[in-house]
Amino acid sequence: MSTVLEFKCPCCGGKLEFDASTQKMKCPYCDSEIDVDALNKNEQILEEVGKEDNMNWESTAGTEWDDGEQDTINVYSCTACGGEIVADETTGATHCPYCGNPVVMTSKFSGQFKPDCVIPFSITKQQAVDALKKHYEGKKLLPKIFKSENHLDEIKGVYVPFWLFDADANASVSYKMENVRSWSDKDYMYTQTEYFTALRKGGLKFKNVPVDGASKMPDELMESIEPFDASKAVDFKTAYLSGFMADKYDIDDRASVPRANERIKKSTEEAFRDTVHGYSSVQVNDSHVSLSASKAKYALYPVWLLTTSFGGKQYLFAVNGQTGKLVGNLPVDKGLQWKYRLLYTLAFGAASYILLWLIMNFGGGIL
Repeated sequence: MSTVLEFKCPCCGGKLEFDASTQKMKCPYCDSEIDVDALNKNEQILEEVGKEDNMNWESTAGTEWDDGEQDTINVYSCTACGGEIVADETTGATHCPYCGNPVVMTSKFSGQFKPDCVIPFSITKQQAVDALKKHYEGKKLLPKIFKSENHLDEIKGVYVPFWLFDADANASVSYKMENVRSWSDKDYMYTQTEYFTALRKGGLKFKNVPVDGASKMPDELMESIEPFDASKAVDFKTAYLSGFMADKYDIDDRASVPRANERIKKSTEEAFRDTVHGYSSVQVNDSHVSLSASKAKYALYPVWLLTTSFGGKQYLFAVNGQTGKLVGNLPVDKGLQWKYRLLYTLAFGAASYILLWLIMNFGGGIL
C-alpha cells in the first residue's frame, strides 16, 4: 500500500508540489517556492508547538482560621445584587459598594479560608476623592454641571479577594512573519511579500499572577487598576479589616485557573515575540506551554470604590488602594458631542472645498 504525503504551503495553506526544474517545493496557488530543507524545519516547528498545553495546578491556597479568629468578623449581604461583604464587628449597616443599595448584617463569618496575605491600604479616602476630581480634568465632553451637581453617593475601602498564581513556564512558540516591499515604475505599482517562520523556546518564571476571585467585581475593572506590588504584602491579620470591608471570594482557586493560564500563555507569547525583529508584521502561529512548580495563594488587595450619581444613572470608579491609579467611565454631554461632530464636519468640508477650488483653478501645479 502506498502512502501519499501532503505538505501545506506556510503562506496560503495550499498543497505544495515538488518542482523538478527548481528542485524546490512550489505552491500552485500563490507561486511560493520553498527549499526542501526549510520545509522540513517548518514541519518540525509545527510538530514542536502542536502539542496540547500542560497547565495544571496544585490547590494550596488559603489557610484554616485560628480558634476564635472569625468571631470578630461579620458578613453583610446585599439583597439587590447578592454581593457578600466581610467587615469587622464594629461596622454598622451601610451601602453596597457595588450597586449602592443598603446592606445589613446577616451572620458571623464562617466556612471560608483565611487569606494567606494582604496588601494594606496606603491611599487614604481623601486621596481617592482627589484622584476622581483629577480624572475630571481635560474631559471636554464631560457635562459642565457634572462637577457641581454630582455628589459621591458612597466611597468604601474594600479588600478584594485575589488568587495569586506562581509557576515556572516552559514554552515553544512559532511565529509567522512577513516582509512587504513596494516600488513602482512609470507603468505599474509592485508589491513583494516574503513569508518567514520562527520558533522560540525557553522558560519564564511567573510570580503573583492575579485573578479576581469575586464575581460581583468586574474583571476588566480590577485588571485596569493593576499593577499591585505584591512584594509589599504582609501576613493576614484581622486588624487590617478595621475601618474597611473585605469581599468574600465566590470564585475559588480552581475556577480561577483558566484565567491564570490565559494570562500566563499570553505573557509568554508576548515575551518571546519581543525577540523577533526586522519584519513588517509578526503573528503567533501556534504555541505550547507547560507549567511546573505551580501553586496559588489567597490574598486581599486594597481598592477604593466610589459610586456617583448623575442623570438617573450610577457610575462606579475604582482606585488602587496601594498606588492611587483610578479607572472608571464618565457621562458624556450629548449636546457637546454633536457640537464637536458638527464643527469637525464643517472644518473637513471647508478644507475639501478649498482643495477642490485650487485643483480646478491651478490644476496639478499646486503639487
